[in-house]
Amino acid sequence: MITRRHLLAGTAATLAAPVFLCTTFAQGAAARVTILVDAFGEASTLKRGWGYSALIEYGGRRILFDTGSRGADFAHNANALGVDLKQLDFVVVSHRHNDHTGGLSHVLSENPDVAVYTPLEVAGFNSPLGSAFDKMTQRDVPSVPVQMRYFWGSQAVDNRSEAPWEKAKFVQITQQTEVLPGFFLMSNRSSSPGTIEMNEISLAFRTPRA
Repeated sequence: MITRRHLLAGTAATLAAPVFLCTTFAQGAAARVTILVDAFGEASTLKRGWGYSALIEYGGRRILFDTGSRGADFAHNANALGVDLKQLDFVVVSHRHNDHTGGLSHVLSENPDVAVYTPLEVAGFNSPLGSAFDKMTQRDVPSVPVQMRYFWGSQAVDNRSEAPWEKAKFVQITQQTEVLPGFFLMSNRSSSPGTIEMNEISLAFRTPRA
């Protein structure tokens, strides 16, 4: 299973060392992880940043896992490492925090049709706000003037926030899903206080050792 922490710990790669890890499995397929954004490592020409991004290559597939916190830094590192963002099978956004989505606009400028898998979010990734918001907008409080109520106390016709990635092909993951043969995304939720409400997705792929 691939999460941000697993990728970081599993590669032992930093932004100084040229950030590659190759593992050859029994049938000769090579796995390589290229760290695009991280906050660790010795001095180099690459940009460090809060957040995370990694390119995963296995079995002829190329998967971008998260996109860091700053679009310009993500773009700089991708260019410096020779990563062709036009050649991606899909993108994973592990969770909604912007230190994992900062480079997404740059990715979409290079590859506007790529599928972007995200966790289910009530108010994020261009999804509807949901029934709880609808109930809030329709509260009838006589002491509150109508002009101070959400939409004058009526349900909004379209309650979606406009995403900065309006034309992105988002696919929300709510259960274990095989998105390509042998590649799986799993939905999970943090159990840590302060982030218990946050949905996340993890990546796993089948190898001869699985």
